[in-house]
Amino acid sequence: MSAIASPRPTGRQLSRGVAAAGALAGFLLAWKLVVVVTGYPAFILPAPETVAARFVQAWLDGTIAPHALRTLTEILPGFGIGAVAALIVGYLLARLPLVDRVLSPYLVAAQAVPILVFAPLLALWFGPGITAKIVICALIVFFPIAIATMVGIRAVDDRLLELARSLRATRRQIVTTLEIPAALPSIFGGLRVGVTLAVVGAIVGEWAGADRGLGLLVNIARGSLFDIPLLFATIVTIALLGIALYGLVVLVERRLVRPR
Repeated sequence: MSAIASPRPTGRQLSRGVAAAGALAGFLLAWKLVVVVTGYPAFILPAPETVAARFVQAWLDGTIAPHALRTLTEILPGFGIGAVAALIVGYLLARLPLVDRVLSPYLVAAQAVPILVFAPLLALWFGPGITAKIVICALIVFFPIAIATMVGIRAVDDRLLELARSLRATRRQIVTTLEIPAALPSIFGGLRVGVTLAVVGAIVGEWAGADRGLGLLVNIARGSLFDIPLLFATIVTIALLGIALYGLVVLVERRLVRPR
């Protein structure tokens, strides 16, 4: 019985990994040099090893974990609701000119106003609980995904659409077997942007008012505790959360979208 060969990383993947590791090492080295040269104390700019030690301690003693879990429970439903709504609206914008003429000015106007302006108002309407943060996440991810969906649907080859109609394909068949699959690369481009913005939306919402969350922990660390290493450790946690969610979207994209 022949053995199944395990997949091995390609040369391009290895080079990307080496480049990423080198960039991280360069960043940490530059950070350390700034601390050494300037002589900043830890309450202004802690050294990388100080932040790393505080990061590990904060996770082990349960300081970060409940806040990270709350932020994640805000991001996931907010991103899901915003993405589904954006896919529907994006398709309507692409295929119905009347919807495009009516909604586009309002979408652009809403996008031009920073989400930081809406956050206190939404916190006032929905309270300091999780609902306001979910709404903020949904709002902030909506626009890029809707625009990416619209662009992807409009880019579908008209000749393929004519062929599908000549074969008497139903509207549902055209959407599910032609338009959506053809637009997936563009849609996933919007999803990549949207999932990182969802993290931003959750943090902004927690700044406006929350009883738990990484955004709240940032305020506590820099305020009442004045624990700057904890502040940096929380920022690292936010960054890692964003990277993990982005990587999850990329993984799903690789499963669904065939490379050209």
